[in-house]
Amino acid sequence: MVHQQRSQARLSPSSDTEDIVPLLAPRLAYFAGVARTEHVTRAAQEMDVPQSTLSRAMVRLEQDLGVDLFARIGRTVSLTPAGRTFLVSVERALAEIERAADEVRADADPATGKVAFGFLHTMGSETVPGLIRAFRADHPRVRFSLVQNYGEAMIERLRAGELDLCLTSPVPDAPDLVARRLDEQKLRLVVPADHPLAGRKRVRLAEAADEVFVTLEPGYGLRRITDDLCQEAGFRPRIAFEGEEAETLRGLVAAGLGVALLPPPAFPRPGVSELTVTAPRAVREIGVAWLDGHPDTPPVAAFNKFLLSRRGSLLP
Repeated sequence: MVHQQRSQARLSPSSDTEDIVPLLAPRLAYFAGVARTEHVTRAAQEMDVPQSTLSRAMVRLEQDLGVDLFARIGRTVSLTPAGRTFLVSVERALAEIERAADEVRADADPATGKVAFGFLHTMGSETVPGLIRAFRADHPRVRFSLVQNYGEAMIERLRAGELDLCLTSPVPDAPDLVARRLDEQKLRLVVPADHPLAGRKRVRLAEAADEVFVTLEPGYGLRRITDDLCQEAGFRPRIAFEGEEAETLRGLVAAGLGVALLPPPAFPRPGVSELTVTAPRAVREIGVAWLDGHPDTPPVAAFNKFLLSRRGSLLP
């Protein structure tokens, strides 16, 4: 016989979802188990919980919903129409929770887990592929989620929990981050092949004080380094173009739009001459950063240890 309408206070249909979810969530698996067996005792045995606990949970669930989910005859129960409707969504929600649990366990697996790894655009053609290839010699099934971006954007994604580790420059100094210097990369003054300086091998940056520069946009680490080096050389660069990718800048230099301070290319670029800067010392530090206090999964810890082992030999 269907039990009678209860007198206890119930949530109104207009109750906020944020209020009702914490009430309902702990009881959903119990509800699905009772609905599946249509017997409180058998459900309690299958789920290894006391029958009294399960019965109370179902009563409270109905009270909180303000809807009868079961018709009861002794210890046997059957779903009401409302109960059948509710079960469809509950089973979908529980399946999604199970899928999510499987996913995070898989990502943390020492042998087959995932590393979310960010790196600078300029490190994407040679450095990062070489690092991953070397790491996977001993960890062949570890998966990578790779993100190319500029330094500040990667730091934001670290803080948002979207990245585990990132290779960036300059090496960040922030209280919520841990950063380790791994290597340094010499920067060159890149000029068009027909430029008066093109026949030189070395140049002082001050000799480019009257040149027009093409640079990365503000916010990029290399832009900050360029501005700082020019200031150290005694001038403020005149900017003709701001871009988002170093090889694009190299192409613009080849087209005669200006000069640029850039790291070495993965492959020689025709139409430009690349000069060693003798003063000031033109380098950029490359480091690995991660969120302080953030627990690492085994694959992330293994890859971080591998990166730290490459200190001084990170770059090709």
